[in-house]
Amino acid sequence: MPVASSSQLVAAARAAGRGLAAFNVITLEHAEAVVRAADATGLPVVLQISENAVRFHGGRLSGLLAAATAVAQAAAGPVSLHLDHVTDPALLRAAAGTAVSSVMFDASRLPYEENVRATAEAADWAHGHGIWLEAELGEVGGKDGAHAPGVRTRPDEAAAFVARTGVDALAVAVGSSHAMTERSARLDHPLIARLREAVAVPLVLHGSSGVGDAELRRAVRAGMVKVNVGTALNLAFTGAVRDRLAADPAVHDPRVYLAAARDAMAATAGHLLRVLA
Repeated sequence: MPVASSSQLVAAARAAGRGLAAFNVITLEHAEAVVRAADATGLPVVLQISENAVRFHGGRLSGLLAAATAVAQAAAGPVSLHLDHVTDPALLRAAAGTAVSSVMFDASRLPYEENVRATAEAADWAHGHGIWLEAELGEVGGKDGAHAPGVRTRPDEAAAFVARTGVDALAVAVGSSHAMTERSARLDHPLIARLREAVAVPLVLHGSSGVGDAELRRAVRAGMVKVNVGTALNLAFTGAVRDRLAADPAVHDPRVYLAAARDAMAATAGHLLRVLA
């Protein structure tokens, strides 16, 4: 079927009061696992390619995007394509004319006024090319950051940011953190509710791999719509490969351990899809 539109999937999830899972993919096996899970659950999904993933593939978007597009087109249900954490305007512009319908443009590390200016320019370009734009305000953290109350997104600032930039969705800092390997994050649910009331656009939760099932369900009830997941898939992938090779050190055919990795990622994705539905 044709690749779906992220904006339509987000709007439908928001109207239904459920979360829309968006999974970061690094390899073909990631994309296949996520779509297998979406087909099994009958739920829509977003395949996300981050700027870091593009960098891993030699700085070229075309190969991984072509693979993800083919996997999305072969899916039984709606699958959209999204570029995640884009800081390079050239990568944003590379989305034009492809199956990518949405981009998360990340200028969150810049001072506030510079973030506003860069994001407004990105949104203006994106809208001129039919692309839905997500941005980030606050310090989600992870990798080299923290998730403390002092860096969380303020509702008043979020409302002003959305009004000045014209973005279509906003990733907010509410207690999650990127690259967490344990599901121990505690979200600020009252803050999510205040942010939902303060801004008209859908809210996005980054760093969701470190958030437990009950916390994710509460976050969706409080107002989160798009829920990004990356590390959870990588943990499943790597764990399955380690286990398969440990069980039989003589294995040398990558199809053997990549099949195990794909199965594990599909199980993880399927579970999270059901949690958010």
